[in-house]
Amino acid sequence: MDFSSILTFSNILICLLGVGAGIVIGALPGLTPTMGVALLLPITFSMEPIPSFALLLGIYVGGTYGGSIAAILIRTPGTPQAVATVLDGYPLARSGRASEALSTACIASGFGGLFSNVVLICLAGQIAKVALAFGPAEYFAIGVFGLSMVASFCAKSISKGIFSCCFGLMISTVGVDQIGGMSRFAYTKSMLGGIQTVSALIGLFALTEVINKAVDSVKHVDMESTEVSTKLVPAKEIVHNIPNMIRSALIGTFVGIVPATGGGIAAFLAYNEARRASKNPEKFGTGAYEGLFAAETANNGVTGGALVPLLTLGIPGDTITAVLMGALTIQGLTPGPLLFQNSPEVVTGIYSMLLICNVLMIILGLAGTRLFMHVIKIPNDILLPSVMLLCFIGSFASGNKVFDMQTALVMGIVGFLFTLGGIPAAPALLGIILGATIETNFRRAMVISNGSYSIFVQKPICLVFLLIALASILFVALRDTLPTKKNRERKARPTDC
Repeated sequence: MDFSSILTFSNILICLLGVGAGIVIGALPGLTPTMGVALLLPITFSMEPIPSFALLLGIYVGGTYGGSIAAILIRTPGTPQAVATVLDGYPLARSGRASEALSTACIASGFGGLFSNVVLICLAGQIAKVALAFGPAEYFAIGVFGLSMVASFCAKSISKGIFSCCFGLMISTVGVDQIGGMSRFAYTKSMLGGIQTVSALIGLFALTEVINKAVDSVKHVDMESTEVSTKLVPAKEIVHNIPNMIRSALIGTFVGIVPATGGGIAAFLAYNEARRASKNPEKFGTGAYEGLFAAETANNGVTGGALVPLLTLGIPGDTITAVLMGALTIQGLTPGPLLFQNSPEVVTGIYSMLLICNVLMIILGLAGTRLFMHVIKIPNDILLPSVMLLCFIGSFASGNKVFDMQTALVMGIVGFLFTLGGIPAAPALLGIILGATIETNFRRAMVISNGSYSIFVQKPICLVFLLIALASILFVALRDTLPTKKNRERKARPTDC
């Protein structure tokens, strides 16, 4: 293969433009990488296959990382993949280490993307066969495993965490039932389509933070009393978190390979495993580097993983790769085994462009760190209205409906009430994300098994995930009931999650 025809200056420049545009799109609340790829897809109609994928993959990679910028600086996840980033990224920024948090996210994102790229190149065909073994029972088990993380996230107040998660599960049932076609809790026609995840996360995190800061301003609370450091993440933290990043990259790549999952689930799974493996799990949620490394490595690990089933089997791994599948067909290419046989130069080009995009993302991310962090220096009387405007624009853009803006507003009020009651918002969003997956696949599995619950224990993959979920809950329960010094200190501190 002649790489000189692939690694041209024009292709690299297109990668750079795509990554830069993706970072901007990801950083703006509501403007997801999926939307960015879809909007720029028509531009690629007249382009050659490799340059077109250089642009689209650049938006994909840059947008996935860009969501962490707003999540860290203003507690506003730019994308659903960046929700777990808020848990430790925003506390780090609040403590005056915004530059360190941003550089951590950039390095972790680059590592996760490059790791998944290597897996894509080396093991695509073999791993894709494993993904084909996943059916409704396995998807249900993954969803249950995801919900079991509530016990780990909210060990200091498990009852409030469960309440928040149940609220999210309830919200996920709004709209038309995907199996029976019945309308549930849809009091208007706009509710038939359900509650959009993007609108919910914008309300629960972004608008809630706007309301909280507005209330603090009225009370004359000094919110920016700490000095802002311009240092990058310490090298010792990177070295210390190498095992954490490898584990998180594996999780992200695996989740990306399994169709119909996504970066949000991968980030939460990796965050949970990082907390479980940590010697200081009580620091998670207060600005722990381990949590930020895990979340950002995993959600970017999905980028390469999601391309595995697309290229090898012709099955898109998520919504973004579904758009990329359209880009392939527009170019006259058919995703699947024949793509490797008939157009090996295109496959090699995709591998190369994805690799270059991740490298450029690291360079742009680190170069722009000190520029991004100036956002927190903007006065609140300018910042808060601007963020609110972006929130409503992003909510509307996610579905082109006024109802989505109303949803974000209602969720913002709910999030503010949660704050007053000390109820965490993350489990609610986790319930919204996983609720439909759990319910739909549970009912599909029951239909396949003619109503027998044995299907969940007869399938090895399903049984393993369910046992891990049970072990996760028992581990947290036993850890918190043992009369250790850490438990006595934890009970003496204010409840948080």
